[in-house]
Amino acid sequence: MPDNPPAWLLTAARRRIVDRLRAEAVAARKLPLLAVEADLTEEAHRTMADPGTPAVLGDERLRLVLLCAHPDLPPESAAALTLRLVMGVPTADIARLFLVSTPTMAARLTRARKRLTGASFALPAGDALRARLSSVADVAYLAFTAGYAPGTGPDVLRADVAAEALRLVRVVRELAPGQDLDTLLALMLLQHSRRHARVVDGALVLLPDQDRARWRHDEAAEGLRLLTPLAGAPATPLLLQALIAGEHAIARRAEDTAWPRIVRHYDELLALTDTPVVRLNRAVAVAEADGPLAGLSALGGLDSGALPGHRLPAVRAELLARAGRSAEALAAYDEALAACANDAEAAFLRRRRATQVT
Repeated sequence: MPDNPPAWLLTAARRRIVDRLRAEAVAARKLPLLAVEADLTEEAHRTMADPGTPAVLGDERLRLVLLCAHPDLPPESAAALTLRLVMGVPTADIARLFLVSTPTMAARLTRARKRLTGASFALPAGDALRARLSSVADVAYLAFTAGYAPGTGPDVLRADVAAEALRLVRVVRELAPGQDLDTLLALMLLQHSRRHARVVDGALVLLPDQDRARWRHDEAAEGLRLLTPLAGAPATPLLLQALIAGEHAIARRAEDTAWPRIVRHYDELLALTDTPVVRLNRAVAVAEADGPLAGLSALGGLDSGALPGHRLPAVRAELLARAGRSAEALAAYDEALAACANDAEAAFLRRRRATQVT
């Protein structure tokens, strides 16, 4: 029994009222956002039931992505909103894909939802539909990337997200076949074919150490068949990435990988799209072709401001360890671990730190 029951009851009642008012205030702010999500789902179900809807467009996930790619939204905001609402990618992972902070991405998602409040969600036709289909392909590849490089949580990869993204690309390719979609599908198949070898007993396995018997060679072969007619086509970022993935697919053993050729592909890619991610990946290829010191030199100019997260210090730590610069490698591993929010990758980094640095 409280010392002063009336005062206790008054305080408890006051707190209950404050909690209720706060809950109602949050609901008032969120209701328009929830309405956007409900409208998207309702429109997808409604048009699926329309007998005039083409069979392929009856795919609910595709329709939701098409509806999220609304012309009222900038392309980046539409892509981010789709990844969050339709593909279920965590906000932190979307932020990492767009190289922004998590709070920045959360604010961007909120603005995108608010901007769609009251918008018409009717599915377009003709040229407008084709334009949105292009957006679906872009979003699918972003989702695929997020599936293979989750920045948070316990998973090494989220194969279900990647598989759904790949399926969406197949569906879009049925609606609007073309060289770009052939290239994208080839790239995704070649990368997806290695999924069973990337994780063994819950632990991350790097590409050079993977058991290639665990690769899905049927999927890799399909990717190579799509890629073969495109080998002489004008270089695009997607094509060059697919050619790099193809080099890994045709190497029967890790030591057979044509790293100098991969470096040349990365040089072309860098000329077309000079991004921190491309520079990082090129540095890894340079290290495999010419040694760790060359790889470290290729990392010059990259810093955590340009490429936030753990991947840059993790690569630097690996190359420093290979070069025998143990003290620097230790510091780089510690930096990578401090920035790593993925449990499996953090465990991998701790193992590398313990075994490679003495």
